[in-house]
Amino acid sequence: MMILKSRTKKLNLEYSRVMGILNVTPDSFSDGGRYRILETAFKKAQAMIDAGVHIIDIGGESTRPGAQEVTVDEELSRVIPIISEIRQRSDVWISIDTSKAEVMKQAVEAGADIINDVRALQEPNALTTAAELQVPVCLMHMQGAPTTMQRNPSYDDLFDDISAFLVERIKQCEQQGLTRENIILDPGFGFGKTLEQNYQLLARFEYFHQLGLPLLAGMSRKSMIFNLLDKKPTEILAGSLACATIAAMKGAQIIRVHDVEDTIEVVKVCKMTQQFQCQ
Repeated sequence: MMILKSRTKKLNLEYSRVMGILNVTPDSFSDGGRYRILETAFKKAQAMIDAGVHIIDIGGESTRPGAQEVTVDEELSRVIPIISEIRQRSDVWISIDTSKAEVMKQAVEAGADIINDVRALQEPNALTTAAELQVPVCLMHMQGAPTTMQRNPSYDDLFDDISAFLVERIKQCEQQGLTRENIILDPGFGFGKTLEQNYQLLARFEYFHQLGLPLLAGMSRKSMIFNLLDKKPTEILAGSLACATIAAMKGAQIIRVHDVEDTIEVVKVCKMTQQFQCQ
């Protein structure tokens, strides 16, 4: 049984847990900066908590294709107030979605429990800082950078290449002193993958279980869905729930989504179904 440990907390990953997305950025691809104001952001967080969310993932820098980087000070000004506000009122697990070492440090000090890094702790001082903080980390695969990642992504072997990258990052984390049991892996849907490659990853998502660590699946409102369905990101609830259902049935321990309440219902149905798979 996989269990995440962060300071005084434990999270059982025997079945899929829902991570709700809270972007406090002006240029989010899916919610258009709706939660930049602290009061509005907290109302959204409270709605997730009331729905039964397991983790809230807070991001202060957009990583959509073509997104530009923001300064450390700007990112801190966006994320620290909402982390502090949530922590004062709730014991819910909080994840900080960042690649910057200083943001990781101050976010954990403010109450964050998990570091979720799309750059897999490769930015300056990120790995050493994460090791010092000793909280769970999520390592994601991305080919290129957000500004360039969707310009003709290519692989020798999609699964072998992603797996090799993740294995190397796990090795670096362990050598730095991070606990293996507190490493989460994300194959990076939408980050340097074509539409077809994204669906190949989803079809064989269970491939990554061979690495023996918790897996995160994040497909909610992404281009792999809205381009396929020819709709806007806010119009693809059914497609997002379909992807979440497949990921849950394939054993994803964490499913990162915008539509928390609906996905929690999906996970409950999948959990009940999975109880009878081995009978």
